[in-house]
Amino acid sequence: MPEQSSLHSYLEWTKQRIDEMDATLASLESKANRVQADSKAKADQFIADLTKRRDEFQAQVKAQAQAGEAALQAGKAQLEAQWSGFETQVKAYFDTVGKQIEQQQATFRDIAAAQMKAWRDAADHIHNEAATFAAARRSDIDVAIDQMKAHAAEADARLQKFKQAGSESWSALSAALAESRKAFDQANQEAWDAFRRAAP
Repeated sequence: MPEQSSLHSYLEWTKQRIDEMDATLASLESKANRVQADSKAKADQFIADLTKRRDEFQAQVKAQAQAGEAALQAGKAQLEAQWSGFETQVKAYFDTVGKQIEQQQATFRDIAAAQMKAWRDAADHIHNEAATFAAARRSDIDVAIDQMKAHAAEADARLQKFKQAGSESWSALSAALAESRKAFDQANQEAWDAFRRAAP
């Protein structure tokens, strides 16, 4: 069961990152037509590069998920590096092409929505997995799920403040997303650890 909980935690982590990548790309693609003509080619190239990075990330996730526990641990560092490269590319996009605050705010809102969906999906997944446990073993899992939901509500409240601020730089918005992402990773791992401890 420990291997299974590690796999679940890892899969939730990768799904959350891919969902964020998809939200970022969808947001940037929807705004690409509004970019000034001289920047359009740059914007298109950034989006193509980001799409390629996302596709490489997804391919590596699939390969590692099939390879087992040892590959997951070794591969997560590679995926974190790829994720970091994706974030760096998004920052470069906003530094170069997407300097409009409205576009940055819209992208932030889309990514924040993807993060909140990941929180809800992870909590629901753990809750559904826990349904098979006897009542005596469920208490630790229920506590972990409640904690995860509370952390999600806190993260959502922090992100809502940034959504309403309206004039934050991409660096500040990105830092808020990174803080929420870190809280998600920790809450997700704690919930799956509780699930593992409660397993027969």
